[in-house]
Amino acid sequence: MKFFIDTANLEEIQAAYDLGVLDGVTTNPSLMAKEGIAGEENVMAHYKAICDIVDDKVSAEIISTTYEKMIEEGERLAAIDPKIVLKLPMIKDGVKAIRYFSNKGIRTNCTLIFSAGQALLAAKAGATYVSPFLGRLDDISMSGVDLIADIKTIFDNYDLGTEILCASIRHPMHLLDCAKLGAEVSTSPLKVFLQLLNHPLTDSGLEKFLTDHAKVNAEVAQEA
Repeated sequence: MKFFIDTANLEEIQAAYDLGVLDGVTTNPSLMAKEGIAGEENVMAHYKAICDIVDDKVSAEIISTTYEKMIEEGERLAAIDPKIVLKLPMIKDGVKAIRYFSNKGIRTNCTLIFSAGQALLAAKAGATYVSPFLGRLDDISMSGVDLIADIKTIFDNYDLGTEILCASIRHPMHLLDCAKLGAEVSTSPLKVFLQLLNHPLTDSGLEKFLTDHAKVNAEVAQEA
């Protein structure tokens, strides 16, 4: 499974990259606003700064909602860096724009997926990634993990070439459930990466190793 980080915070992106497991970055207007990034020029510069940190796959969200404007905005974003993946909403004009960019060899990520039918449409249009939102479905008492399973079943029936990018991941079990189902990508906050590191038996085991090591070395020093 590929690990993407879902943030616009450069320090968090650098921390995930330094951990040695980062494959890409996803952002959205809310995450940009959280970092105080506003205005097209500043947004473009921020995307470039993200691209300068990571090796590839930086999803840059298109804000426009009409086909013509999506094409104009997408071409400006794609020109920032070859690492850019255009992030388009699951709406009619978004699907049309996915086909346009796919025909031009520009990678796309179809976002705000909440049904298997939406995922199938995006894949048919040539999306590189589809982004089903697990957490937001869980919020309305629907199973985000079940949606991933349904999309995976459909995609495995056909050679569509589209990867499932599990989004709105709130905790490690979301990520692990997606991994067990064979989803290709997950995107999550830095805290989820760090939570995967933790287990109480690891902590207690390390403490015992270090205690035994210190004890043995103290005994050797005494004998000397």
